[in-house]
Amino acid sequence: MILSRKLIPDLIAIQAFECAARHASFTRAGRELNLTQSAVSRQVKELEQFLGTLLFERIRQRVVLSEDGRRFLPEACKLLQLTEETMLRAMSSADARSSLSIATLPTFGSRWLSPRLPDFLRQHPGVILNVGSRSAPFDFAEQNFELAIHYGQPVWAHATCTYLCSESILPVAGGALLAGGPKLTPSDLLGQPLLHLATRPRLWSQWLELAGLPDETTFKGHRFDQFSMIIEAAVAGMGYALLPRYLIERELESGELGVVIDQPMETENSYFTVLPEASTPSPAGQHFVVWLESQIARSS
Repeated sequence: MILSRKLIPDLIAIQAFECAARHASFTRAGRELNLTQSAVSRQVKELEQFLGTLLFERIRQRVVLSEDGRRFLPEACKLLQLTEETMLRAMSSADARSSLSIATLPTFGSRWLSPRLPDFLRQHPGVILNVGSRSAPFDFAEQNFELAIHYGQPVWAHATCTYLCSESILPVAGGALLAGGPKLTPSDLLGQPLLHLATRPRLWSQWLELAGLPDETTFKGHRFDQFSMIIEAAVAGMGYALLPRYLIERELESGELGVVIDQPMETENSYFTVLPEASTPSPAGQHFVVWLESQIARSS
């Protein structure tokens, strides 16, 4: 759908409105925008005429947002932020042969994907990457990403999910918990400090059941909402953690973490690449998916 340009106000007027609302003053807004007080007032008045409502109430020497102004302000801020992000992306890739925007899970992106990205760029020089973190499915039509990496079930509205790999977790520890001592068994972990992922509270009870302790439910312990936090807590010796091996490659290699019982458990969800149904991936996007699959195969 193509909007009539008559419905799109001047961004300068929206910027003047946002700045005046933030300062509660046309004069201070003018100083920030390098405009006169009267120029800011004129821009706001034009925007009010465009919208057909008053955005400010003039009280003595101050301007105060009206009820309509308070409702409009968050949308104006969102529009200005989107405009700024669009321009920055365009400027960053101006001299590039192509650009690629990827959404990935926060810990997966920082600990597994980012260290491997230089290899992709060596194979495909000239590509500019824009990598953002997203923990849940989003609407590709509303966010400027060409593809996403998703953990869960292959369900994503208006998009196609392609299987990448499954996920296996195993118990690890660091610090004093890793120092010496006899080889542990699953029952040795009962009553010990355990670290839990808040979004997957049943991991430990599922692992213990798989290890032959079906009557044990272990929910006590410290809780964190990101794997990255659990990794740091485990390194510090706060407790035993169930973690995917691919997220702790560096710590296992350095000895900061060690596997205490070599009994991995495959989780019920998997990793997928996600592409919007409404568009065909660019050459850079196609190359990235092939490269990603090769990296997964190499890690496995």
